[in-house]
Amino acid sequence: MQKPSYIPLIILLVVAVLGVLPGFNGVPTQIVTEGINSGDTAWMLVATALVLLMTPGLAYFYGGMVNNKNVISTMLQSFVAMGVISVLWVVVGFSLAFGTSIGGFIGNPMDHFMFKGVLDGKPWSLAASIPLVVFAFFQLKFAVITPALVTGSMAERINFKSYVLFMILFSLLVYAPLAHMTWHPEGILFKLGVLDFAGGTVVHMSAGWAALAGALYLKRRRSQIEASYFPPANIPFVLLGTGLLWFGWFGFNAGSAVGATPLAASAFATTNTAAAAAGLAWVLFDAAKGKKVSALGFCIGAVVGLVAITPAAGFVTIPTAIFIGTIGSMVSNYVAHLRSKSTLDDTLDVFPCHGVGGMVGMLMTGIFASKSVNAAVVDEGLAFGQTKLFITHIIALVGVSVFAFVMSYALLKVTDLILPLRVTADDEKVGLDVSQHDEFLIEA
Repeated sequence: MQKPSYIPLIILLVVAVLGVLPGFNGVPTQIVTEGINSGDTAWMLVATALVLLMTPGLAYFYGGMVNNKNVISTMLQSFVAMGVISVLWVVVGFSLAFGTSIGGFIGNPMDHFMFKGVLDGKPWSLAASIPLVVFAFFQLKFAVITPALVTGSMAERINFKSYVLFMILFSLLVYAPLAHMTWHPEGILFKLGVLDFAGGTVVHMSAGWAALAGALYLKRRRSQIEASYFPPANIPFVLLGTGLLWFGWFGFNAGSAVGATPLAASAFATTNTAAAAAGLAWVLFDAAKGKKVSALGFCIGAVVGLVAITPAAGFVTIPTAIFIGTIGSMVSNYVAHLRSKSTLDDTLDVFPCHGVGGMVGMLMTGIFASKSVNAAVVDEGLAFGQTKLFITHIIALVGVSVFAFVMSYALLKVTDLILPLRVTADDEKVGLDVSQHDEFLIEA
């Protein structure tokens, strides 16, 4: 029996009561219907649901790769993000990401505090054919999965309560500013000309660098120090998770066209093509090194391909997606190999897959973005003889990397001062399923 903790419940109760008070209950004065397209709205509702499905998919993907003492804990870290971030987004997260710009870095937290004006608000300027509430909830699903991605680097040794606190701080102080800077018309990266169609920078690079910070801060697991090998708990879970991620990613990327348009169809096609090429590239790259073709390898490769195409999905041609998926997969494979030879304990290779994959995708966007695919491309990529976009992306890559890593490391330190981040040696030995949740996996 652990010591009772009342503060989190009190905070939730305060938010719940606030949600029914006049001025905070979000009652619309008039719901905007002018200019709303029912087809676009229907597609974006579906896309929003697809993106949400990715988080349970991630839970299975990660849960299948850890050892059987930590499956439930690892999966719960993804599921709890759907609860925590959903409430946080309604209270202040959406406003920080998409409220009136403050210096190009962050949105005004009071613009949509408690979703003020979201139900009856005018559509988002870059998504004029769908209700603002649909856009807000589509963006919520991106905010949900980003901190969940980070957990793979700290699996099997992080205190669950500390993870929840870090997730809140990360969402407010890393994710929301990056979303604002990249996707808000007044954001500094948006105005600089950075292209990120669906979150290669905002989601995957931020998660990847936070994962690296987490692996460095928490240091190595006992099992890695003692060279104790624990096989993945459930490869079929990984296969299921990959399928859910691949399926949900169509909403992630094609939904980022914010309408049922030819651009959405193009992003849909590049997404599938890159994933297919990357899955093949990973296992063939392994085979070229003398390894056997593995289910785990194909799954990891496919996800890397999905990561790499994300920033470019609506800016490049379908054949180009083969190149992006293949190169992204091979680079991530090589970095993961280097990581395995080092003392860095990134449990599930989040940085090599999401961090590196996101950076490769960002660079590929700077090379292959074409205004023939998307009229929003002002400066075409390096492959079309222009250098401005590529140089802009290199500058942004460095800036985002430094921001995400330094801020995440600082937030880990703050979290650790409030709640110890790492579980005790005894808790780690018995496994987080039992030590953190009093639950355990029953094997057939």
